[in-house]
Amino acid sequence: MKFAVIGSGGVGAYFGGRLAQAGHDVTFVARGAHLSAIRERGLRVSSIDGDFEIPAARATDDPASIGPVDVVLLAVKTWQVAEAAVQLPPLLGSAGAVLTLQNGVEAPDEAARVCGRERVLAGVCRIMSYVESPGHIRHAGVSARVEFGEWAGGASARAEALRGAFAGCIGVSAAVSADIAVALWEKFLFIAPFSAVGAATRKPAGVWRPVKETRALLAAAMTEVANLARARGVNLSPQAVDRTLGFTDKLPEDATASMQRDLLEGRPSELEAQTGAIVRLGREAGVPTPANAFLYAVLLPSERQARGSF
Repeated sequence: MKFAVIGSGGVGAYFGGRLAQAGHDVTFVARGAHLSAIRERGLRVSSIDGDFEIPAARATDDPASIGPVDVVLLAVKTWQVAEAAVQLPPLLGSAGAVLTLQNGVEAPDEAARVCGRERVLAGVCRIMSYVESPGHIRHAGVSARVEFGEWAGGASARAEALRGAFAGCIGVSAAVSADIAVALWEKFLFIAPFSAVGAATRKPAGVWRPVKETRALLAAAMTEVANLARARGVNLSPQAVDRTLGFTDKLPEDATASMQRDLLEGRPSELEAQTGAIVRLGREAGVPTPANAFLYAVLLPSERQARGSF
């Protein structure tokens, strides 16, 4: 299959790299020093599931130069989706699809506003990875998994073809979801509270996780997300919060989330699409979100400073 990766950071470059390693035609869209390094030295990935390199990785800063592909992996940050989405139509041709891999729950709709719902496969991924240096990706924790599906659920030829492409990759498990809305909200229930608590404490999971008061804050924030999902008609399991807390307890001691790292390093983050979205959507649905509102208020000054809003 032919792929384009828009957003060649920790997520996009890892999954795109594994696809290239498996023999698929993959072009990475990148910029700056990262682009230069991939062009000059190829893509290097250090992974808990086996290091690998793509010495002749193709990379460009001009998506239009790639031509139509079977699938675009859209792996930019949530706040970059609107800008990146305008680059999608020339890549999709007459039959291509875009796979959204953002942390929030609104990216599939945002991409669909540009290229149409029929061209979007909503997806979620589970991985702890980041750009360690230009051209070098570090997969530091959580065995990589990607799950995606059609809006109406059920199997489709294109979803099965994509699952088959990922199934042939080392270090990746893939599944077609029968209810992608549930998968999106299950991921959201984990990543938004985990990111916010980590950013607010300014510590990795192993430091704040044993503190009962802080863990109670995490549980409260997760419960609010579950309540919001159900209010919006998403059929979350009654055990969703307990299961997610159990998953959090098994993460490495040094685990952090990308939103946390961005805020602590003074970069714009996904705060508005994660914690901010919970507060906003809760207000619209009439669902109280006091724990998330507290975390949002604590983190908002750092976000605004990173964006030069002061």
